[in-house]
Amino acid sequence: MEFVQKKLFHLVPVVLAVTIITFLFVNLLPGDVAYVILGQEATPENLAVVRAELKLDQPFPVRYLSWLGGVLTGDFGRSFISHQPVFEAIMQRLPVTLELILITQFLVIFTAVPLGVLSAYKRGKWLDRIVGSLAFGLLSVPNFMMAILLIFLFSVYWGVLPATGYEPLSAGLWTNLRGFVLPALTLALIEWCALMRVLRADIVATLQEEYILVARAKGVPRFRILFFHALKPSLLSTVTLFAINVATMISGSLIVETVFALPGVGRLLVSAIYSRDYIMVQGIVLFAAMAFVVINFLVDTIYALIDPRIRHDQP
Repeated sequence: MEFVQKKLFHLVPVVLAVTIITFLFVNLLPGDVAYVILGQEATPENLAVVRAELKLDQPFPVRYLSWLGGVLTGDFGRSFISHQPVFEAIMQRLPVTLELILITQFLVIFTAVPLGVLSAYKRGKWLDRIVGSLAFGLLSVPNFMMAILLIFLFSVYWGVLPATGYEPLSAGLWTNLRGFVLPALTLALIEWCALMRVLRADIVATLQEEYILVARAKGVPRFRILFFHALKPSLLSTVTLFAINVATMISGSLIVETVFALPGVGRLLVSAIYSRDYIMVQGIVLFAAMAFVVINFLVDTIYALIDPRIRHDQP
């Protein structure tokens, strides 16, 4: 409990720094922000309205504190394009992105962990070389190329899965999942590679430890040694990479969501950038940054569960 309290205490200045940097995003734009937002619709009257709403006529600290007070109450501002509250727009799109993340990470874990363990156990053998070569090959493929390839195979050539579109869960479980198979597969086929390589390297080092040799000498089954004795101590780096992937996908899945026409947070960000809706962009960037902070806190907590020495500040 004391460990968690310390982490929460350290979280406060990080959160404040995130809000300051995010607020600077709009204020560092070249020229007049009001002109940038309004574009061709910029008239003296419209400019006055925008400047008053954004409090551009006030000092930076006053504007920041006013904006921060709104953020703390869930007010991220209002879109100048759709006139919809930014937080409301994010919450409407977030379930789609979270479902994509959940399905993707399910595929990643159930691919990377078994292959990572087996590759470490068969180090230098044909299985390790095949899996390693496949991982390096897939890592070199961009997301959009993988998406196009999967669409051609499963939608155009075989015709078994939809190329684009989204159906809510209320339309039926399989109807909903069919729209996520190709997007999740696109991300998972690339993400599992790095996760597997990191886990393999850590398990190879762990298998050289003395307690592993003792377990072998005692006749402990190989499966138990690999998945119970060696896997848990080797998860620290894997958990870190896994958490980074999850946090990145909250706003970083914009290419996949755009290609497959998924109405998630990433596609909302793309639309906001194209329409120069900087208030919406600022809100999404802040939301994604906060997600990184929260997920990093959760990762630190998981570290303590995996290795008690971290919880007691021991080397």
